[in-house]
Amino acid sequence: MSGTIEGTMGSENSMQTLGPGSRGPAVADVRAALRSLGLLPPADGVPDDVGAEVYDRATELAVRHFQQVRGLSVDGRVGEETYRALSEARWSLGDRLLHHDPERPVRGDDVTNLQERLLELGYDAGRADGIFGPETETGLRTFQRDYGLTADGTCGPATLRALRQLGRKVTGGRPQLLRQSASFVDSGPHLIGRRIVVDPGHGGDDPGCTHGETTEADLVLDLASRIEGQLAAAGATVYLTRGRHQDPTPAERTGFANDARADLFVSLHLEAHGSEHARGVASYYYGTGSGTSSTVGEKFADLVRREVTARTGMLDLGGHPKTWDLLRMTRMPAVRLDCGYLTHPVDRLLLLDARVRSSVASAVLAAVQRLFLPADADPPTGTFVLPGRV
Repeated sequence: MSGTIEGTMGSENSMQTLGPGSRGPAVADVRAALRSLGLLPPADGVPDDVGAEVYDRATELAVRHFQQVRGLSVDGRVGEETYRALSEARWSLGDRLLHHDPERPVRGDDVTNLQERLLELGYDAGRADGIFGPETETGLRTFQRDYGLTADGTCGPATLRALRQLGRKVTGGRPQLLRQSASFVDSGPHLIGRRIVVDPGHGGDDPGCTHGETTEADLVLDLASRIEGQLAAAGATVYLTRGRHQDPTPAERTGFANDARADLFVSLHLEAHGSEHARGVASYYYGTGSGTSSTVGEKFADLVRREVTARTGMLDLGGHPKTWDLLRMTRMPAVRLDCGYLTHPVDRLLLLDARVRSSVASAVLAAVQRLFLPADADPPTGTFVLPGRV
């Protein structure tokens, strides 16, 4: 499978989304990838070009399963993120040399395995996100130096042998995740000087979900502006990823947050659904669903969702781990907040009320503030009010 997907499907910017009924070499490569992962049965002697180029029902079900276990949006179609995930899934630790390339970061399951192995040994390799970044290089160099290896930051045969010969040092938690959580509290309760990036989804020519003349892009931009005002009043430095006429790509949004060296990233969205009964508020943080997650991101997602539901009366749909690039590529705790359904009459009525949108902004402020408070000073959900404000 190595090289076949990328070679046939081309760059992610030019590929077309594949789904039921699609045909061609790209579909054949997707099916080959799924077979190599054990998600489709072997060809059983049937030539690869016979029926292999058709995106059939079995392919759709296999893609849905893959998306589910990888923390992707489950739609049974192969778009950019699913394509990248399939490409990354083909790599096992030891298949290739691993090193830090700032221009084209190495991504794959082998990188995730390396990161998890270093973390289990007690080395801070950053988040186990499958991206070989500077934190992973630093953790690897430290490991190599401690074990008498050439500290070149490259994971080759000698480093792999050393990793396989050693048992786990750390049990019952990963210290770098605990340190990150503690550092937020230890840095003090004030918000003065904190850098927070607020990301209103969609924008420009992309209105997001719509209902009549009401668009998701306009409502979340209004929400973002209200959040910006309340956080700024508390002393934080706030950046918005877009104005009314821009629609940055996910890479541009996360790159903006990383360049700003933000402490937190909050992406705002609304939802729509064919069922008129779909309603409520959900939050998302980086996580695979199998143990690898952003500890602070998970806590922040929980805080902000509960604050919003407590102050608006909207239904609480819970927090969920996802590996979306918007959450994965940020180098700080990141949360996506879905603030309700435009297709539900009650949610829509609430979201069209400026007072409710201000309550959502107050909820985000409360969640940010609570993230920096020690447990004994943390107020009950829905009760925090910025001192000096009514």
